[in-house]
Amino acid sequence: MATEADTCRTHVVPALYAAGWSDDQIAEQHYFTAGRIIVAGERATRGRRKFADYLLRFRRDVPLAVVEAKAAHRHAADGLEQAKAYAGILGVPFAYATNGPEIVEFDALTGLTTPVVAYPSPDRLWERFRAGKGLGADAAVAPLLEPDHQAGGNVPRYYQRIAINRAVQAVARGHRRVLLTMATGTGKTTVAFQICWKLFKARWNLTGAPRQPRILFLADRDILVGDPMAKDFAPFGDARSRIQQANVTLGRSMYFATYQALAGDETRRPLFERYARDFFDLIVVDECHRGSARDDSVWREILTYFHPAAQIGMTATPLRDETRDSYRYFGTPVYTYSLRDGIADGFLAPYRVHRVISDVDAAGWRPSAGDLDRYGREIPDAEYGTKDFERAVALKARTDAIAGHLSRFMDETDPLAKTIVFCVDQEHAAEMAQALGNRSPQLMQIHPDYVARVTADEGDVGRGHLAHFQDIERTTPTILTTSQLLTTGVDAPTCKNIVLARVVGSMTEFKQIIGRGTRVREDCGKLTFNILDYTGSATRLFADPDFDGDPVIVTQEEIDRDGLPTGDPTTLIENPPAEQQEGETGIGERETTGGYDADGGGGDGGPRKFYVDNGEVRIIHHLVYELDADGAQLRVVQLTDYTGEKVRALVPSAADLRAAWVDPARRQEILDALAERGLTPEAIAAATGHPEADTFDLLCHLAFNAPLRTRRERAERLAAHRDDFFDRYGPEARAILGELVEKYAVHGVAQLRFPDVLKVPPLSAHGNVTEIAAIFGGAQHLRDAFADFQTLLYDADAEPDAA
Repeated sequence: MATEADTCRTHVVPALYAAGWSDDQIAEQHYFTAGRIIVAGERATRGRRKFADYLLRFRRDVPLAVVEAKAAHRHAADGLEQAKAYAGILGVPFAYATNGPEIVEFDALTGLTTPVVAYPSPDRLWERFRAGKGLGADAAVAPLLEPDHQAGGNVPRYYQRIAINRAVQAVARGHRRVLLTMATGTGKTTVAFQICWKLFKARWNLTGAPRQPRILFLADRDILVGDPMAKDFAPFGDARSRIQQANVTLGRSMYFATYQALAGDETRRPLFERYARDFFDLIVVDECHRGSARDDSVWREILTYFHPAAQIGMTATPLRDETRDSYRYFGTPVYTYSLRDGIADGFLAPYRVHRVISDVDAAGWRPSAGDLDRYGREIPDAEYGTKDFERAVALKARTDAIAGHLSRFMDETDPLAKTIVFCVDQEHAAEMAQALGNRSPQLMQIHPDYVARVTADEGDVGRGHLAHFQDIERTTPTILTTSQLLTTGVDAPTCKNIVLARVVGSMTEFKQIIGRGTRVREDCGKLTFNILDYTGSATRLFADPDFDGDPVIVTQEEIDRDGLPTGDPTTLIENPPAEQQEGETGIGERETTGGYDADGGGGDGGPRKFYVDNGEVRIIHHLVYELDADGAQLRVVQLTDYTGEKVRALVPSAADLRAAWVDPARRQEILDALAERGLTPEAIAAATGHPEADTFDLLCHLAFNAPLRTRRERAERLAAHRDDFFDRYGPEARAILGELVEKYAVHGVAQLRFPDVLKVPPLSAHGNVTEIAAIFGGAQHLRDAFADFQTLLYDADAEPDAA
């Protein structure tokens, strides 16, 4: 029977050649995702990568269409929905489905589905694309046709390609405000560079003069400007210039600046006024949700001053509230690639969430009458909750309990896993660093920088710690404590633990914080990360409808004052409940020192908060949340219930599962489908406490309430009741079958892969595969015996309850 491969080889490629498509315009078997990272127990594996049979490109970096092929006996339209889905993901307007002789076209620009006799030529498809996108003038398409810069083989991913092309198209068509929304860790700087490079090489500018554009890359932190200038934008060479007070140049093409450098202050004239309003043709605003999103901000004045320029805003977290609105200024995003998208495609790491609750966070804390803090001040009588800790009152016992639990968690998982702890203020970060260091004295002896505080106060020392933390070749510092400094602009690709020791009030900040851990470094074993939430922020914000990236696992655990668990962690599969913290407000962008005002004291010259150095705090609960690998929001169910639901979604009855199970190919399809949902035989056996049970029986038991039996019971039943099967063969063949039965009883049917199982002891002692086949009377008889063995192993008629 003809296959899809036959259709591709015999029909599709010759038809594309006949239409004028060349080899460099045809990308066959075009893989465009990395394969979702699936967490099953302690293991993380990759799911299947998505690929289009063919991607058709007018130029190397300008894709136009996908082609999906089906076998000749199928209808051409059978592949149309898949073709349309892939075209939508890849951002191309044309989708083709074919069985070889028949071709069906879907044109997203017109919404029409039409049978066609041949594929359009590249030029014809390009003209249709230009007309549909309004790219009439040649000047409007010149930047789009400029090739990417691919030094070092850095080819943009599919979603980066869409973002690049849509932004370039918008600017070339005369749009002056453009917004790109891309999750942290998905390569916004790469996209920004390629946009600038294409416009630069095409000599696009607002005047239409034969010159290269003048481009400004603008951000609010030195690290967000200095790193891109030195690294990503290095191909611009001498065309680069950093705008600083002592360095104002007018003869370059690629400029870099922070808002602060341009804005000036009371002592000097704003630096941006030294440039003409129409000096820049393009301004790229990185992290545009910060500063310039506010209508009345000083930083917005800079963008307003340079209003003639095309301005591209880039952010992972656009703002939309009564005071700050990225959408109002930049408009609706021309492209959005969310955290959920990145996790689904396998480009971002999924994560487990551990909700850890202390007794004072659960029930609140109230001082006794007359209690004094470390400075001899009477503590006001009030009920203090999570939002008050380290702001109104600092409980040393709570900091110690959190440090104890985190240290224990790392000891049990990986003591050298890179970890960022977000604290309330700089003082809290210092106290947390001390508490964590004291919990790991042996590691601190070997590595004095095992724990380090990185806040604004550390200056160059802190920047050094951060640089070492980011270095994948260095082990320490392993744990960084901070307050605000590391929420954005820090690329820490091997960070495995994000710790929330302070309330996070806004979705924007929450996404930025967890973005410190979403980067994948497969070469370093970084495929997933943990969020340890001691304040309830993650629990509350995961339930927010604006959140777009669900956790795979959330645990909740109770711990005592020493950070030791008071019971087993609870593991659930659910979307976390909305536990609203009353009185929470968004946390500002300025770091606070903590205990004292800037002048060294509070309103009366003393500390601003009360310090309680005695008392006890216990960790009382640890909750685990886990979500479907499909990203679906689930109700609270146990892993066993979840397994049953997924099995029933694949097969309607125990009889159907049995029929599929005896066929190795269909059995593997079921196992693969379950694995893509985070369900492996090992995880299911561990969850049920029955490692000796056959996987088939476990699935039947969980999905259809069938009796549970062990592999040994099945093996003994087969050996005792199916003499007619064994009697078909001679003594040595029966011995081989008996060894197969025993291997199944010990290891399960997954280890009985034919013919591989014949190549390992004890079966290999009978000879090679050819020699063993001869014992059974030939290769076909051997295959038949192997198939019959598996069928009889799961024979329903032999079940004790078959009647």
